[in-house]
Amino acid sequence: MLNFNEDRFLRIQSGAVALAPRIDAEIGAAIAAGATNLYFLGTGGVAYLMEPAVQLLHRRSGFPTFKDYPAELILTGSANLTDKSIVVMPSLSGATKESVAMLEKLKEVGAKIITLVGHADTPLGLGGNPALVNFAEDDTSSESFYLQSLLIALSVMKARGEIDTYDALVAELQTVPAALVAAKKAFEPKAEDHARLIAGADYHMFTGAGNMWPEALYYATCILEEMQWIRTRPVHASDFFHGPLELIEPGVSLVLFRGEDAYDPLAERVAQFARQYTDRLTVISTADYCPQTLSPELRAMISPAVMATLMERLSAHLEVMRDHPLVTRRYYKRVAY
Repeated sequence: MLNFNEDRFLRIQSGAVALAPRIDAEIGAAIAAGATNLYFLGTGGVAYLMEPAVQLLHRRSGFPTFKDYPAELILTGSANLTDKSIVVMPSLSGATKESVAMLEKLKEVGAKIITLVGHADTPLGLGGNPALVNFAEDDTSSESFYLQSLLIALSVMKARGEIDTYDALVAELQTVPAALVAAKKAFEPKAEDHARLIAGADYHMFTGAGNMWPEALYYATCILEEMQWIRTRPVHASDFFHGPLELIEPGVSLVLFRGEDAYDPLAERVAQFARQYTDRLTVISTADYCPQTLSPELRAMISPAVMATLMERLSAHLEVMRDHPLVTRRYYKRVAY
């Protein structure tokens, strides 16, 4: 595979899965001690990666779960954010400006703070109680964060007696790093073609439903816009028919991400419409690449990580094809803002 280190990838994703016992112990203890809600407080792209776990808890757990913007909470606080809150703060660098500022606010509030970071010797790496560290870099971080946040959601449901398959799912998760590699290998022959489609236009609409929507938003915004300077218009499949459909016409590129959760019929509705009105509909489905050896329940839950791992392959070809390395920036961490 182009520019891919399999051993490094497996080590990082296995590290994420290996956090399961620590995550379960921390979440279980906090809920047993009287925690009343859970906050996911990420900044930027990593916040998008928490959204499938948030959705899972909204749909299957009675434990109040919130996702908010640290940049806003620093200014106003929240009536629900108290010393009885569990706060999960993800940051690959461990030094994201808004998150570091929020960390100090959380200490004043007295909330339980769990940080998910890629580097220990950083403000968030040193400030979590606990800080869960799993080294990763940009091309491997999405899957790692998806898996860690899923483990948090599963642990919440386990602590509250809302799931009967926790042990089986966590055991099966041990096989997911290898399954992600298998998905990459299956997608690799098509990655260059998909990259050529993306490179062939300077504007793309991206959409998805259920736990595919966060990955559609993430890839459009954090990869194509930030790392490739390609203009995108991300839209949730539930919102597609309330405005964005009017932008569809011949020549307009629409990229549809499809997963394996209960919300795929919303994606199919978009596909049926778009096929009639544009010649540039691209549909990428995790079902075509995720190994069938995984259980249907787990396949649905890890679809965002599978799509992320496929898109890494597309990006590897895209940066070469466009002679635009993914690390190239004009403003991000380059100028004051």
